[in-house]
Amino acid sequence: MKHELEYIGKKVVNMHHELAGNLEKIMDDDYTNSLVNAGMPEEDRTEFRAELLKYLGESLFKGPETMLPSVEDWGRRVSDFAIRYNVKLSDALRAVSFYRREIWNAVTRELESRQFAPITMLDVSKIIDPLLDKVSAVIGNVYEEHNDRLMKVAYSALEELSVPVVPVAPGIAAVPIVGEIDTHRAQLITEIVLKEGTNLELDYVILDISGVPMIDTMVSDQIFQILKALSLIGIKAIITGIRPEVAQTIGNLGLDYKGVTTRATLQQALAELGFKQVTSPEK
Repeated sequence: MKHELEYIGKKVVNMHHELAGNLEKIMDDDYTNSLVNAGMPEEDRTEFRAELLKYLGESLFKGPETMLPSVEDWGRRVSDFAIRYNVKLSDALRAVSFYRREIWNAVTRELESRQFAPITMLDVSKIIDPLLDKVSAVIGNVYEEHNDRLMKVAYSALEELSVPVVPVAPGIAAVPIVGEIDTHRAQLITEIVLKEGTNLELDYVILDISGVPMIDTMVSDQIFQILKALSLIGIKAIITGIRPEVAQTIGNLGLDYKGVTTRATLQQALAELGFKQVTSPEK
């Protein structure tokens, strides 16, 4: 039995480029066309396919444990390759089934020509199928990691958009904050305001918190940390938009805002910094 597996394995290795060419013919047109339209060179596709077929053939006489690292590495590389050419995950996974089919075609031909025992088919399956399953698992993991990275990038970009630094005059910018402030968002606000404060050479930053639904001890502490960071680089901060109900909550909690410059509205803060309403002359 071992002799039969070795014979079939070496036959697959010797034919691995021919079998790879057969894969191009038996894969469905939609999948092949998607690769062609993405600009994936045919020689690259064939070379990748031939490499895996060679590993699968070697597993029949070297053992699946020996070839597993090579198969896993192939799965990672082909996944990166497929992602680069915008191949969908479903197409990449479906392609794995064609390797199984081509191996079976090759094994069936050998069984018929060499009159091997039918149980040889089962032994081949016990070795080949787990390796192809591992390839599918690796492909799924690589695509998932890729999507996670894209989501993190998109989320980071969205977070930055949630903290707009709006220049209103040389040295002055307003930062309207909308939504809850937790530790993570406070750190984000601090990082963005400090970066933009340096880039824009700001002297004053107006933090408008009229869109913050609740101010408690934790939120106040986060705000104080933002103000402290700004003061360390020489930027004076003014807080605006403390609504009456928020002011009452601050008073009930005994939070000390005495050392913080506050104004009721953004307009009041701007007026204090020298902005005046310009009215059109009467005609």
